[in-house]
Amino acid sequence: MTLRDWFLTAQERANPGSELPVWTDGNLVEPLIHGAAYFDRLVSEVEALREGDHLFFTDWRGDPDERMRPDGPTVAQLFAQAAQRGVIVKGLLWRSHLDTLSYSEAENRDLSETVNAAGGEVLLDQRVRRGGSHHQKLVVLRHPDDPSRDVAFAGGIDLCHSRRDDATHAGDPQPVGMSPRYGPTPPWHDLQLALRGPVVGALDTTFRERWTDPMPLDSENPLAYLRDRLRGSDLTPDPLPEQPADPPPLGPHHVQVLRTYPAVRPRYSFAPDGERTVARGYTKAVRRARRLIYLEDQYLWSTEVAELFAQALREHPELHLVAVVPRHPDVDGRLALPPNMVGREQALSLCRRAAPERVHVFDVENHEGTPVYVHAKACVVDDVWASVGSDNFNRRSWTHDSELSCAVLDDTRDERAPTDPAGLGDGARTFARDLRLRLWREHLDRDPDGTQDDDLLDPADAVAAIDAAAEELDRWHAGGRVGPRPPGRLRPHRPERLPWRTRVWALPAYRLVYDPDGRPLRARRAGTW
Repeated sequence: MTLRDWFLTAQERANPGSELPVWTDGNLVEPLIHGAAYFDRLVSEVEALREGDHLFFTDWRGDPDERMRPDGPTVAQLFAQAAQRGVIVKGLLWRSHLDTLSYSEAENRDLSETVNAAGGEVLLDQRVRRGGSHHQKLVVLRHPDDPSRDVAFAGGIDLCHSRRDDATHAGDPQPVGMSPRYGPTPPWHDLQLALRGPVVGALDTTFRERWTDPMPLDSENPLAYLRDRLRGSDLTPDPLPEQPADPPPLGPHHVQVLRTYPAVRPRYSFAPDGERTVARGYTKAVRRARRLIYLEDQYLWSTEVAELFAQALREHPELHLVAVVPRHPDVDGRLALPPNMVGREQALSLCRRAAPERVHVFDVENHEGTPVYVHAKACVVDDVWASVGSDNFNRRSWTHDSELSCAVLDDTRDERAPTDPAGLGDGARTFARDLRLRLWREHLDRDPDGTQDDDLLDPADAVAAIDAAAEELDRWHAGGRVGPRPPGRLRPHRPERLPWRTRVWALPAYRLVYDPDGRPLRARRAGTW
């Protein structure tokens, strides 16, 4: 396998303003499926930090009272206690829109003030495109005296309410407000990576680039700036400690850090024309797909993204697209719901027109029949290339907000047949295949030890198995739920077609508000990322 066939080259990254390495070698990457597993691991790692160690984090939303374990600590307690022990705690939270718009301005401010009072420095960061957000979910833990202990966490899981769920999908006892169709404690499916090795240095660099950017924190919001000054908020980042040397190699995984930064004025110092390596990285990987693209995503919007899949399906007659998405949008209401529905309906229709029999879209429910909200952002291509991050498959995530994803290629070949499903000589790789199988075992109620994987390895067999399980569960529901519930949690996803009168206003609202374009004008005109 040639890494350049899958990973972006320096030229393809197209952002010479950043010091980020093109990719790193010798890493050890572990998927943490569900918030409960991630939060438990994070508590253990943070509690092991001592005076002089580093705790850096970025987040879209942080709820100070979210319990990381059933009996605590909370997010605020975990980070504040670290600062009190002499750990250097630095954080960048999106400043957020107002709580009256169902966002998290107050929660993010409360977490910032609590950690700052304990000796840390957590800033509210509004250096985004108008209407945009900082959506990266990253924690970097460094031990300058022992870099072999360094670890970073990156993926889709925020440090906030509703995320602490597990494979039973009973939901987090501390829920966020959502569509009532998800019940009082919405079940939540999500994914984060634990990364060790030289990639930790690259993720440290990602944090430092944002922290040291000279653009004012509230550059686009003079009223917010005035309120912050009146509150005595910290608006000037203090200097960071010297960056430690990269951790030593300790595993077989190559990792490419992919990011989105929009084109903004004033320009980011580390991305003068923005950065769209998330979009470019997915584009390169999808164009190499031959048998199976598996993805889990919160949105799966945008005709620009859907056309990438549709083109691959048209060009490769054995290629299947399998996607797991939420059954319903997280929002409800006469004005908010239609724009959330129209984008996915449009994207899925485009893919299905390209290959009606080879597009398989499912949603998830728990064993009580309550829909599970899919918040994961993951993709596996031909059991070779895998990516987990904060970015959704939509134009907003690929151009407009800040995003962070990690693409993984494993040196270790998977010897289970078929050993080279795509037939390109790359060979199935252990990390990518195991990630897909772990997710499918849960969705299909298969044995987690892998003893029931025989029909999930070959792409054609796997697609047949997942289709059959979802159809059987659907028939059981349609028949009045008589008899034992069939194994599995997937059901065929059938997006509702909106009336034309609703589409007339919902489609422009979706394009302008929900899925805006953050590319420079020349890239928009050229139709490139």
